[in-house]
Amino acid sequence: MLVHPWDAPRDDAEWQQWLAVHDFGQLAVNGLDGEPPHVQPLHFVYDAEHGEVVTHLARPNPIWPALLADPEVVLSVVDDYVYVPGPWQAAPEDPPEHGTPTSFYAAVQLRCRAHVVDDPAEKAELLNRQVGHFQPEGGSARVAVGEVPYGRMLSGLRGVRLEVTGVRAKFKYANHRTEEVKDRIAANLVQRSGPRDAAARDHLLRRRTG
Repeated sequence: MLVHPWDAPRDDAEWQQWLAVHDFGQLAVNGLDGEPPHVQPLHFVYDAEHGEVVTHLARPNPIWPALLADPEVVLSVVDDYVYVPGPWQAAPEDPPEHGTPTSFYAAVQLRCRAHVVDDPAEKAELLNRQVGHFQPEGGSARVAVGEVPYGRMLSGLRGVRLEVTGVRAKFKYANHRTEEVKDRIAANLVQRSGPRDAAARDHLLRRRTG
């Protein structure tokens, strides 16, 4: 992923805070014997304090042989993306039709070393961490080995701890454009009011003042 200096996060806190609430991504694992990479969509929990991601997958998932053969993986998360029409980005001195269309988006790519979790008690702890993150209001029984309703299901899945070894992050929101162009883009995002337009505008305004 190309990251221009103006699109780079200002500090680790910027991408960590974004990742804490953008918790669905794609896990890319190198294929075996010349096969293409495996790309697995999944929910996950990012733990900034311990520098790890936790998740789980069904035991029959075809990703396991490749993951065990090469535990160096990438977790990719992209969101808050919108299409920006060319006229919105035109310089004030240029005709609107000379503006360059582009995409705005936030992206974090975590390079990780995967550790497979098969111990039933450790899997139960990992699953409870995930449910606590996604369902803080409760309402579901805790996972415990040998106990209903979920204990019998533990054998059908495997946990994964992803030890984060590298990060590439990007917030592409007209960061290198003039203030006049940014104002125009922000106003047009409000007017269009499409999916993710409000989030894109928030990023644009936050990064120009933060």
